[in-house]
Amino acid sequence: MVSVGSRPLSDYVLSVVILFNQGVKRVILKGRGGNISKTIAVYNAVKDRLGDAVKLENIEIGSEYFNKKRISYIRIVISK
Repeated sequence: MVSVGSRPLSDYVLSVVILFNQGVKRVILKGRGGNISKTIAVYNAVKDRLGDAVKLENIEIGSEYFNKKRISYIRIVISK
């Protein structure tokens, strides 16, 4: 799983590409709160970079308790 946070977008894209190159078949991108849009941007950048080699398997949205607060999240499952 790649948890999207405050690092630059390219760091997360590189992490996903490295995981796929290591033979991982399925990667989960997860972003909470303000990083939800960044998580979507990571998926779009990976899709642009790898093209049809990447398939979108599932998108889950919801909320969870994090540090005693309810925070929205998105979980994007992609496979190669």
